[in-house]
Amino acid sequence: MNIILIKLFVAHLLGDFLFQPNSWVAEKESRKLKSPKLYLHVAIHAVLMFVLTIGSGWYLQILLITLFHLIIDALKLSLQRENTRRAWFIGDQAAHIASILLVWYFTLKPALSFDLYNNQRFWLVALGVIAITWPASILIKIAVSKWAPQLNNSLSNAGKYIGIIERLLVFVFAFSNHWEAIGFLLAAKSVFRFGDLKDSHDLKLTEYVLIGTLLSFGIAILAAMAVKAMMMI
Repeated sequence: MNIILIKLFVAHLLGDFLFQPNSWVAEKESRKLKSPKLYLHVAIHAVLMFVLTIGSGWYLQILLITLFHLIIDALKLSLQRENTRRAWFIGDQAAHIASILLVWYFTLKPALSFDLYNNQRFWLVALGVIAITWPASILIKIAVSKWAPQLNNSLSNAGKYIGIIERLLVFVFAFSNHWEAIGFLLAAKSVFRFGDLKDSHDLKLTEYVLIGTLLSFGIAILAAMAVKAMMMI
């Protein structure tokens, strides 16, 4: 990856997160295109890109990325509604990244390589990762469904996403032979769960959580080991 592209991404992260207080975000959302903070925010982005890429001669490219940034932010502020904030945040960041990539690509015109598409190791890892996300969630849900307790104060689908994240972490740790990290993760989850299980005084809930956790960790470990074994064939 070209160092200019990395610096442009660093400038974006600094400008959009580190050097943009919450008060600026609130003022932009309330005053929209009339907010001076919008234009100050965009100017900070331009300065950061200029400072980080100084000596590269990317003056026109920085101006173009800055213009794209202003247009993207203006569209977001004009069209965003309270119930679409999350979608617009994701779309806004994706658009900023895409604009940086496009300017970088058409400036340097790097050769594109599709070697990864035909790389067996890549597809084996992809297979393992996909298998331990939603397919594993459905499998575990079916396996423990007859013991599932009624949790009235739980977030919607929270358990599913917690399970997916923990299996991804376990997969990475097992795949990279960092077994001690799996023990740390299991211990951390036990600490967070201990209060709930102790206060509930419900043996069935404890057993349900334990079965689900062991299934989740076991599936991720087996997937990582299977992928590593298939890579050696």
